[in-house]
Amino acid sequence: MLKCGIVGLPLSGKSTVFNVITRAGAEVKPYAGGKTEPNRALVSVPDKRFDELVRIFKPKSEKPADVEFVDLAGLSRDAGKGAGLGNSFLSFVSESEALLHVVRVFRNDSVPHPENSIDPLRDYRIVEAELIYRDLGVISNRLSRLDEKKAKKKLTTAESTELELLRELEAFLLEERPLREYALTDEQKRTLSGFAFLTLKPELVVLNLDDSQTGNVPELAGLEAEMDAKGLKSVRVYGATEMELEQLDPEDREEFMKDLAITEPGRERLIHEAYRLLGLISFFTSGSDEVRAWTIHDGDNAVDAAGTIHSDLARGFIRAQVVAYDDFIACGASMAACRDKGVLRLEGKEYTVKDGDMIEIRFNV
Repeated sequence: MLKCGIVGLPLSGKSTVFNVITRAGAEVKPYAGGKTEPNRALVSVPDKRFDELVRIFKPKSEKPADVEFVDLAGLSRDAGKGAGLGNSFLSFVSESEALLHVVRVFRNDSVPHPENSIDPLRDYRIVEAELIYRDLGVISNRLSRLDEKKAKKKLTTAESTELELLRELEAFLLEERPLREYALTDEQKRTLSGFAFLTLKPELVVLNLDDSQTGNVPELAGLEAEMDAKGLKSVRVYGATEMELEQLDPEDREEFMKDLAITEPGRERLIHEAYRLLGLISFFTSGSDEVRAWTIHDGDNAVDAAGTIHSDLARGFIRAQVVAYDDFIACGASMAACRDKGVLRLEGKEYTVKDGDMIEIRFNV
């Protein structure tokens, strides 16, 4: 199950953003609550193609693609050194495959800022520093064990390679640079696969504004410049306002969205950006019994898609019958017409699945 962790300083509006995404109604408090157990919610990925396939096939069951969002406790200064919730927080972060880093831009005198002023760039750097400290701690512990073993007996080739790589990464982190900026080879990524480094995870910066902060926002100049330099993506959310918009009927919601100059509800913007952040695409299986959206990584092949459905399909894979969603619709939602026009194809193991492919796996076990 794909999992995105929502991180940020206390009172940055993380739980509000969580509620915008999930409609889960998590408690939102105007003070730092000190909880350790995160809010969790499973969210269906909005996809008009899936909705249309459900309308066409009228299946007995329908299963859209899902993402789990986890609203983590506020990350205080020195959490990476054990302060505040410290390690209990950071253990939850390590479970996530991607991070949504909420940065406070909104002003609200009834919600005091833990740093006593609004400064998005400073706040962003505080959280990033804590994640770096945590990764340095992980590396330090592992290096100690490897050095201890090296003192007693010769390290294996793999251990020596790991030791050298970790020392390089330690020096990189000490320059206050996240590991996602380090150009790792595929082999090095495999070496690090068991570490769950926080700064290696893809990150989307969520700018939490109030409804008066449309257009150019001077407070964001420094942070946006830094994000451009680092190649990070951001999305603007009017947290408190958009949480309230979810309670309105569609017509009123559309009107308020126009006032905010947004064309897509906050939950859809964030879910789609999280999907893109992780390089994910959807393919569909469809019929009268079930219409289902499946999630795979962009670049995965037909066997990967088969294995996503069931391991037996990958093991006994013969061929994949494939038609692009757009072609299916253009042919009047008729598989027979798709076949006649040559857009319904049989593909082999190496076929690279495209976003929106409708696939039927032929297999024999």
